[in-house]
Amino acid sequence: MVEMIFKTIGGLALFLYGMTLLSDGLKKAAGNRMRQLLESMTGNPLMGFAVGMTVTAMVQSSSATTVIVIGLVNAGLMTLRQAICVIIGTNVGTTATAWIVSLTSFEFKISNYALLFVAIGLLLDMVGKTRKTKSIGQILVGFGILFLGIDFMKESFSGLKSSPAVIDWLTGLADKPILALLGGALITMVIQSSSASIAMVQSLAGSGAFGSEWESALNVAIPFVLGCNIGTTITAQIAALRTNVASRRTAWAHTLFNVGGSVIALPLVYLGWYGKLVHIVAPWELTAKTVVPTIAVAHTLFNAASSVLFLPLAGWLETLVTKFIKPRRGEMVDHMVVLEQHLLDTPVLALQQSKREIVRMAREGKHALEIAIQALMASDRKGVESTRKIEDLVDAYQFQITSYLVDLSQRQLDDEVSRELPVLLHMVNDLERVGDHAVNIAEIADRKIEHGIVFTEVASEEFKGAVDEINQMFDNIIQSLDKSDIQAAHRALSSENKLNRMQVQFRRHHVQRMTDGVCAAEAGVIFIDVVDNIEKIGDHLTNVAQSVIGGIQWAGIKGSMLSGEYEAIIEE
Repeated sequence: MVEMIFKTIGGLALFLYGMTLLSDGLKKAAGNRMRQLLESMTGNPLMGFAVGMTVTAMVQSSSATTVIVIGLVNAGLMTLRQAICVIIGTNVGTTATAWIVSLTSFEFKISNYALLFVAIGLLLDMVGKTRKTKSIGQILVGFGILFLGIDFMKESFSGLKSSPAVIDWLTGLADKPILALLGGALITMVIQSSSASIAMVQSLAGSGAFGSEWESALNVAIPFVLGCNIGTTITAQIAALRTNVASRRTAWAHTLFNVGGSVIALPLVYLGWYGKLVHIVAPWELTAKTVVPTIAVAHTLFNAASSVLFLPLAGWLETLVTKFIKPRRGEMVDHMVVLEQHLLDTPVLALQQSKREIVRMAREGKHALEIAIQALMASDRKGVESTRKIEDLVDAYQFQITSYLVDLSQRQLDDEVSRELPVLLHMVNDLERVGDHAVNIAEIADRKIEHGIVFTEVASEEFKGAVDEINQMFDNIIQSLDKSDIQAAHRALSSENKLNRMQVQFRRHHVQRMTDGVCAAEAGVIFIDVVDNIEKIGDHLTNVAQSVIGGIQWAGIKGSMLSGEYEAIIEE
């Protein structure tokens, strides 16, 4: 019992750690080509369904595919709608795998190669010279550790499959369809494998545990099979424990899909209609030998019918989970960058939607700064992590908008669009740098918390003055971008002049306080670092203000003169 508990807890810990590594690695490795590939492969429901079905058939594990999908959603590489369609496909894919196993006696278990994934991943991380190579290494390590965790959890309960008590319990549910469904769900949740659970049911039926009246044995086995489909969703729920709200919604969509299908099918089981449908698909005579493949037919029929029913309802399922699965307190909700590719052939409209997304990017940058400053003043470690997550979103804005504007530059453009385009690219770069400085402030907050540093009352008042000024400047920048308000841009420039004076004065005052022994040297260093970062944020916002005042144009610069630095961003 103690060994079982330790293996379960340790396996769960490995699973969650592997999931974190996998998601982080996917975020780092994600490039424009990967995003475009995923969009093309899962861009419509049927394509997403086909991808899920094919990948699951290849890796012979619906859990593996589902976990990968949740990792992609967590990394921002796949939308909730795309993920739902892929997961619906995995349910059909896993039944195809069961048929391959039964017909060829060949079984490929991806978990058998978990240590190989870890070894190759570590090698790539150690010897890789590029960030992408190291990120791929991290993905493989995370994938391997994740499945090691699943194996530990499976192994801890492996004895249940042959336990006389468990077998007696299952056979005792033979004449109780609802309890049989719940029993199938429970046993699958425990042993973490729907394939193993269904194999148990097939074995029990084939051995006569459900009686020698094979028609009745089939009707007894079907509720267990439906329950196994519900129980297999626990893997997705575990995978989503430490992920973002979009990933948790993906896991719940998987659960609702499987539970919904089972609830719809259960009345048909009660009425005996489901067994008749199975006989239509598999018209052979039921015997001790044929009852096992007939149960496989019942499993395939259920998953195929559920997919046909729910695939057109993917949008409804997305709306449902979005409504009921809310962000945790203080959790940031990622908003996808909205840049329509078909508008590239209408450059003026494409430029307008790019400006709209730049405004959204500016608001996220201000949010990152506010959270970082709050973390500094309130000694809040959660705020430090939240700032990093928001900055990841700001980076995503930079990447997507820059890629879009570079694509736009390849079109036939008039002179006005050509002049505005490079200015917008530099504006996006300045806003991304604001996010970087917000993270710097968050990391300074982390140092302040770790060393228990407290600012003097005078220093706190000075810092508050600088914060008020940078917030006012940011508000004016957002207004100037949103409304093309040149007066607001001029007010932002006025704030930048005040920030420059504050930086000089605060440095002088703080050095004097350290000389007088009023505050410690370490506190002084941290205070000056924060003020410097605020002043640098002011510099980048000044660049944006000057662009607005100039009408988002630079005289003499054409759209064709795009700097190589932006193409470098895209390649990363």
